[in-house]
Amino acid sequence: MVIQLRTKISSLEKRKYIFGYLMILPALVFFTVFVVYPSLDAVRLSLSFWHGYGERTFVGLRNYINLFHDPVFWTALKNNLIFTLTTTILQTIIPMVLAAMLARNTFLNTLFRVTYFIPNVISFIITGTLWALIFEPNFGLLNTLLEKVGLASLKQLWLADSKWAFLCIVLVSLWQSMGFYLVIFYAGLQRIPKEIYEAASVDGANTLKKFFFITVPLLRPVTTVVVIINVIGGFKVFDLIWAMTTGGPNHATEVMATYLYTIAFGSIGTGTPRMGYAAAIGMMILIFSVIASIVQLRIWEVDNLEY
Repeated sequence: MVIQLRTKISSLEKRKYIFGYLMILPALVFFTVFVVYPSLDAVRLSLSFWHGYGERTFVGLRNYINLFHDPVFWTALKNNLIFTLTTTILQTIIPMVLAAMLARNTFLNTLFRVTYFIPNVISFIITGTLWALIFEPNFGLLNTLLEKVGLASLKQLWLADSKWAFLCIVLVSLWQSMGFYLVIFYAGLQRIPKEIYEAASVDGANTLKKFFFITVPLLRPVTTVVVIINVIGGFKVFDLIWAMTTGGPNHATEVMATYLYTIAFGSIGTGTPRMGYAAAIGMMILIFSVIASIVQLRIWEVDNLEY
């Protein structure tokens, strides 16, 4: 009797496993066909010479070796690092401070949270196009406004000047993404017990001390997530820069993704595509993103152990 019961239970468990695998099979097939296979094919493509038509020619590591002798690639990598570092710092500190300020559950603060989040709903292409029109030197809103208020001397060729183009892109990125990270930090703040702040108030702690000694340490896991998202987004940024400057002027805002697009599809529709070389750039974007994320996770683990 006991043996029969065990057999029935074992058979039931096997059916559950089979049923579970059948349920995830469509998603697994979809993921394999549209994610795993293209990723593996991109690795193979990065080791080949191909114009996008005809047969591929295996060239080994030649594309990667050429990358290290390509001055434009080094310029793009430098811009990626600067953009990633700048946006990660700004898009971590500013949303955290704003979330702490808007933590009170009032109607006005809810209105502000919605207002801050609205730009995140707009796609990066639309955002880039909109701000490119605002920064347009002849009829753009910014220069027109400066002229109207008597500050015509401050008018600039914003996106056509290498001194200002990169800064403009960073500011637009901050405007676009700040609401998203603010919501993440605000959600993290809701998990901090109010009793901790009340106890700190009893001990005489002011607002700044509460922020630096309670809010910041207890938001460390959330901050790690925000930093990792920022780092990955910084290395693969494309659409915003392409819509605003297409990597110009003179590669001043060129990043690896815009350079990849130019190499793969020609400079705005002209030139000979080099798909293998572009795939090698894509692999470098992936490698840098993974390395940066792993380093950040290791740093957080060490800090968490010390804490």
